[in-house]
Amino acid sequence: MKRVLLAAAAAVTGLALATQPAPALALEEPVNAPAPQRTAKEGAGLKTAIFAGGCFWGVEGVFSHVNGVKSAESGYHGGVAGNATYSRITSGGTNHAEAVRITYDPYVIRYDELLRIFFSIVTDPTLRNRQGPDVGSHYRSALVPTSAEQRAVAQSYLAQMERSGVWNRPIVTRIERERTFYPAEAYHQDFMAKNPRHGYILRWDKPKVDALRVMFPNDFTARFLRDG
Repeated sequence: MKRVLLAAAAAVTGLALATQPAPALALEEPVNAPAPQRTAKEGAGLKTAIFAGGCFWGVEGVFSHVNGVKSAESGYHGGVAGNATYSRITSGGTNHAEAVRITYDPYVIRYDELLRIFFSIVTDPTLRNRQGPDVGSHYRSALVPTSAEQRAVAQSYLAQMERSGVWNRPIVTRIERERTFYPAEAYHQDFMAKNPRHGYILRWDKPKVDALRVMFPNDFTARFLRDG
């Protein structure tokens, strides 16, 4: 669906507006994910984490409004270099996921706090190989820890989510082994900031940023962090 919208929008100057998704598709509702029981202890210095949670425009857009995040880059994770392009991965069968690699300061925002934001606002952990209007394994929900501490915290939080009763369906988000992250094409970077009136952004991603502002006011910054 996103690919169709993008193609339609390409005919409009600045990718301004696109055909809206079918009215029958309901907006994703934020949830109050539980406060993590395990606190991440990552030490000083900037850290990197990778999140896959559907269309990377929204994942990047939300994390770009989180205090303590220093960079957010859209890309592809899980496959090989030869087919790490938007046209190839959206055709299916490459094993990539649309993902976002963020760099953050754990003294401002910890990994466990990022997880809570991710599952409260960004992704529905009960949906397998889809998010919102987008369907396919490249839209899967996955965590990609880049350290042993992140992996332990992610495992603990997924187990806590299962016990919490917040979701009425099984949690299907999985932890994936870190592989090469391939940055997406330039027009995908900072997409929300560059195209605030894009139909997909208005319907599916702006509400997530609005939810971040309301639900996590101490972590929200109105400034959009532009990558690079």
